[in-house]
Amino acid sequence: MGSSAPRYFWGDSPEEEEYYASQGVRNRQSYFESPHGRLFTQSFHPLDADADAVAGAVKGVVFMSHGYGSDSGWMFQKIAMAYASWGYAVYCADLLGHGRSDGLHGYVGDMEKVAAASLSFFLSVRRADAHARLPAFLFGESMGGAATLLMYLRSPPGTWTGLIFSAPLFVIPADMVPSRLRLFVFGLLFGAADTWQAMPENKVVAKAIKDPDRLRVIASNPRRYTGPPRVGTMRELVRVTAYLQERFGEVTAPFLTVHGTEDGCAAAEGSTMLYERAKSDDKSLILYEGMYHSLIQGEPEENSRRVLHDMRAWIDERVRRYGGQEAARD
Repeated sequence: MGSSAPRYFWGDSPEEEEYYASQGVRNRQSYFESPHGRLFTQSFHPLDADADAVAGAVKGVVFMSHGYGSDSGWMFQKIAMAYASWGYAVYCADLLGHGRSDGLHGYVGDMEKVAAASLSFFLSVRRADAHARLPAFLFGESMGGAATLLMYLRSPPGTWTGLIFSAPLFVIPADMVPSRLRLFVFGLLFGAADTWQAMPENKVVAKAIKDPDRLRVIASNPRRYTGPPRVGTMRELVRVTAYLQERFGEVTAPFLTVHGTEDGCAAAEGSTMLYERAKSDDKSLILYEGMYHSLIQGEPEENSRRVLHDMRAWIDERVRRYGGQEAARD
């Protein structure tokens, strides 16, 4: 008889509050009613910072979006905890159709609605008195990177101090692109097939995770979507990646994008293309030779630490450069 999945990614104990405290952070979980459905949300703050009176206690605020099939808990929260331990307030939301948020599990039929739902939560926090004068950053990993860029493009000018992308899905690898014929045939059913789990699976997790021990932990996530991709999800990802590529030139905010050269889930070409086309005066691209898709949760520890070190150096420097501008805003 097989063993059951652990309660948390770190095992069955300690309990959440004790574990988070051991990592130097405080966690809060709640739900947010967005215009497109209820979102599960959580926040991470430095242990010594009052979550209700953040100004002056943290360097800035980071709003994070996870990737396809994942959620804001399990291993993804390691990224949030890292940023919180560096002195940032971090807010995450499970994307619609993922984790504990509303929507059919694994279905992303309209990325505009997915991004708008998360953006409504992020803006509600961003505009609160405790955060309004702090530097604020959007962070997106994988498909969450595509959602993050949509959020940026749909935000009022000046809302965000900077953007951080980890292996963003801006270009689908050639062997992952769904057959046009298959999408056309399903399209003849006028949306009836949109939620069908009928697309080739292509072993996404194996292409994302290099470290076998971490692969086992990630695979044990009880909220991870494990079915074949839904027809509407693949159709929408093809559409939105093409759309975003056409709008890279509209990006003017400072940004960092990082990517592994052996990423089999989101082509590193997407990060390079964003870097080359964006109009931002302050833009950074880091390519990690030989690394896979999941740069922080899925690589060996030494590689994960290298990526986090680079992310920390980038965001701390942007707070130093631009933090005074945020504090001066009315």
